[in-house]
Amino acid sequence: MNAQYVELVLFEQSLSYLGSMNRPFSDRVEDAAEKTAGSVLFDVRVDGDRRFQRIAAIGYGADGTVAIALGKDGHLISAPIDGGEALIAEIAAWFSLSMAEQSSNSYNDAPARLLANLRKAGILDCNGRTGAK
Repeated sequence: MNAQYVELVLFEQSLSYLGSMNRPFSDRVEDAAEKTAGSVLFDVRVDGDRRFQRIAAIGYGADGTVAIALGKDGHLISAPIDGGEALIAEIAAWFSLSMAEQSSNSYNDAPARLLANLRKAGILDCNGRTGAK
């Protein structure tokens, strides 16, 4: 499996937890990465966004990167990322630091800028709901 199957894995997760509590976002991202032969590049909180509270990225080497965003309403949206490699690398580098190093180094507003770039490119629908819950 690869990047094109992330949405399918998220949908499968939604169906398997119907009627019960959903798993934490980080667990779902790791599960999607594992089932699609990718690696989690980062999973971070987004401060100050009107719609999203978390964003993660799964890398597939030369095959690209997929973003998964968690909406404040609990919906998940996944989309391939075309461009934005510098922001992804910046966030991934911060995410790979130890907790002590993370607390003393800000990753600035990189997640918010990444979301803005994805919106601008039309990858994240600002009004409609897409993705699994």
